[in-house]
Amino acid sequence: MALTSLITLVAAAALAATTQEPAPPAAAPSAVSAPATVYRTVTFQSGDGLEITADLYVGEVSSPQERSQRPFIVLFHQAGWSRGEYREIAPQLVLLGFDCLAVDQRSGGAVNDVVNATNARAVAAELPTRFTDAEQDMVAALAAVRRHLANGRTLVAWGSSYSSALVLRLAADHPELVDAWVAFAPGDYFEREGKPKDWIASAALRVTQPGFLTSARRERGNWEEIWDNLPSTPNEGRWYFLPETEGNHGSRALWARFEDSGAYWAALEPFLDHVYTLERPAPLVREQVEDDPFAASTQAPDQG
Repeated sequence: MALTSLITLVAAAALAATTQEPAPPAAAPSAVSAPATVYRTVTFQSGDGLEITADLYVGEVSSPQERSQRPFIVLFHQAGWSRGEYREIAPQLVLLGFDCLAVDQRSGGAVNDVVNATNARAVAAELPTRFTDAEQDMVAALAAVRRHLANGRTLVAWGSSYSSALVLRLAADHPELVDAWVAFAPGDYFEREGKPKDWIASAALRVTQPGFLTSARRERGNWEEIWDNLPSTPNEGRWYFLPETEGNHGSRALWARFEDSGAYWAALEPFLDHVYTLERPAPLVREQVEDDPFAASTQAPDQG
C-alpha cells in the first residue's frame, strides 16, 4: 500500500521534548455528530471482580461465516473520559467492516454526556483508579472478547492517550489477546505511579504485532523512543502518522468537528485494510460451556 503521501517519516534526530502526563481538555465536549447506529451496553467482570461497562457495536451480516471474517476492535478511552469517546468513531469503524467494544476503564470520568460507569463503581467501592489500575480492566475486556465474541477472529486493541500506552504493554505481555494494535498519543506517562520512566518504551522491544501510531504534532517527543524500540516487521506491518496540522490528543483526533480529522482517517484506513489481510488466529477449544456476558447482545442492540 502506498502510504508515502500520508505518513511522515520519523526524523533520525530525537526531539528534546519532555513526556507530559496526559489530561482531558478543560471542558469536555457534551455532544457528538455521529452517524445513526445501534449498540448495546453490556457488563462483565474485571480481574478483581469490579463490574465493567462497555458499549457493543456490531454490523449487520448475512451469515455466521461473514461474521467470523470481520475483525474485532476493543476501544479504550483517554484520561478522565469514558466509552463516550467512541460514540462517533465506533459507527464509522462498523461501516468499515469491524465490530467494536468501547470500554469504560476504572480510570476515567465522562465525555459526550456518557458517564464512566466503571469509574463510578470503583469510586463507590473505594478502589484505586490510577492509570495502572485500569490495566486489569483492559486485560479482562480483551480476554472476554477473545473468548466470547472474537474466537477465531482478528482482535485489535485500540487505545487513546494513557490507554494507548497500556495497549502497547498488553501487546507485549499478552500476545494471545492482541493480534494488532492502534495507539493514539502513547507515551511513558506512569512514572508518578511508581513505574520506570521507560516502562512503555522497554515493553515496546517485545511488541511483534502490526500496529498504527499517531498523535498531535507536538506530541512526537512523547513516543519517539517507543517507536524506535519497536522491532521491525515485514509487509508494511507497522506505520505511524504525524499530521501537518496541530492535530489533537488521543482518539478524538478522528471526531468530525476537527478540520484535520479527515487526514487522520485517511492515514488510518489503509492500516485497517491491512488488518483484514492478517491470518486469523486458531479458534479457542472450550472444554465446557461458559457463561457469556455478551449473550444476545449481537441480536437486538439498542438504538444509538
